[in-house]
Amino acid sequence: MVVNFNDPVKQEIWTTVRAMNDAWTKGNPDDLSEFFHRDMVAITATDRKRLDGGAECIAAWKAFSNAARIHRWEEVDPVIHIHGNCSVVAYYFDMSFDMGGQTIHRGGRDMFFFVKEKGKWWAVADQFSPYPA
Repeated sequence: MVVNFNDPVKQEIWTTVRAMNDAWTKGNPDDLSEFFHRDMVAITATDRKRLDGGAECIAAWKAFSNAARIHRWEEVDPVIHIHGNCSVVAYYFDMSFDMGGQTIHRGGRDMFFFVKEKGKWWAVADQFSPYPA
């Protein structure tokens, strides 16, 4: 999905989100170290406990990427709210992937919290989940 925000800061943040998601869906999940803050925390739909720290978050995204063959990933209807050097990015996602011998189609919601440090936007928190039943 191509999104053009009129605000150049929002466009910069969205470009970061797109590159971050491409890293784990199309590229090398180890590249998430360029996007996930060392102190990142994540609440996921599949882990009972929170993921604490950038390295733990990268390991979880990498484990999924290694276990699945991702066919499609798309962000839908994003919103970005900027609060000083922080921002909240929320969007819906639609994806399909092979895992365990079957093709799975999944949609859901994703919300990231970013902070700008040393001229770069870093993901410091994420919470995502599938749509409610």
